[in-house]
Amino acid sequence: MTELNVNEIIKDFPILNQKVNNKRLAYLDSTATSQTPVQVIEKMADYYKRYNSNVHRGVHTLGSLATDGYENARETVRSFINAKYFEEIIFTRGTTASINVVAHSYGDANVNEGDEIVVTEMEHHANIVPWQQLAKRKNAELKFIPMTETGELNIEDVKATINDNTKIVAIAHVSNVLGTINDVQSIAKVAHEHGAIISVDGAQAAPHMDLDMQELDVDFYSFSGHKMLGPTGIGVLYGKRQLLNNMEPVEFGGDMIDFVSKYDASWADLPTKFEAGTPLIAQAIGLAEAIRYLENIGFDAIHQHESTLTQYAYEQMAQIEGIDIYGPPKDRRAGVITFNLDDVHAHDVATAVDTEGVAVRAGHHCAQPLMKWLGQSSTARASFYVYNTKEDVDQFVEALKQTKEFFSYEF
Repeated sequence: MTELNVNEIIKDFPILNQKVNNKRLAYLDSTATSQTPVQVIEKMADYYKRYNSNVHRGVHTLGSLATDGYENARETVRSFINAKYFEEIIFTRGTTASINVVAHSYGDANVNEGDEIVVTEMEHHANIVPWQQLAKRKNAELKFIPMTETGELNIEDVKATINDNTKIVAIAHVSNVLGTINDVQSIAKVAHEHGAIISVDGAQAAPHMDLDMQELDVDFYSFSGHKMLGPTGIGVLYGKRQLLNNMEPVEFGGDMIDFVSKYDASWADLPTKFEAGTPLIAQAIGLAEAIRYLENIGFDAIHQHESTLTQYAYEQMAQIEGIDIYGPPKDRRAGVITFNLDDVHAHDVATAVDTEGVAVRAGHHCAQPLMKWLGQSSTARASFYVYNTKEDVDQFVEALKQTKEFFSYEF
């Protein structure tokens, strides 16, 4: 297996070459937003410098170049996730927008009173609230698959929760808080046995692992560019072609139409019917470059690096007296460690380590039902990516020790 050359990778991220509070920056918040390499920045700048134009509508040279760039980006995404068809890739504003398309378009047409929608308590709000609202609109029931003590799912509990009344199963591939990696392929099989569809929140999986939509056999899969070295404001909705063909658009306007009369309209073919208005041209081009960057590194190398770093951090943190680490064991989690220090509020932890140049996230992480399940109002979270090193971890752990010592001091 090729070992990841972190020192060379770091050179592609100029933002990391700075001091915060007069200390070297250790950026451990990639689960919220990853940093962007110069290759992506330059690719987007090239669009604006050389062929900034709208797509699809024009026949002039700049318009043709922009259209090629945009649609080539779609093909890059298709290949990246091994979707079967080009038109199964819909560009959106992000994971949240993608999930809302599914909830409003597929959900409104296929969920009725008395039907069931199945989720878990580990979901990000973006994968709970749209289904809550759908259940309210349709007078359907929202059900939750129980979690084990470590915040994981047991396949027997999955089978016990999903039944013939289930119409939609909505689940995260990877938890943004616990780092739990869900077996979505097995869950999809159970859902399909009962005639349900499965919609997967892949925001925390797409940046870190090989994805194969045909192998996973999920019906919808959503992810965001800004968590995988790409720009903000761009996301992807993958959907099986047969399902997307039978769904109605949820936004209306230019480009997504076939023909408009005074009192009616018909829709364009996939994928255009779901992309109303001027699309996210520069962002799609940037996302495609981010995918190429990650594929050039290789996901086996990315996984090995993150796994080594996460286990190292877990072991160092576990030695700190009074620390609580949430989620699966160190060898069964993604590159996320969520924790609390005894008697120190998570926001105080994040503020204190920031004075030492360490960036971590604190709060409920858009997962308040999970916080309630944990019995916490908030937690702190460190997350790791391709540009992180053991030096970052050591700096973080030392900052945690100083924080604990400071707040334990009797004034």
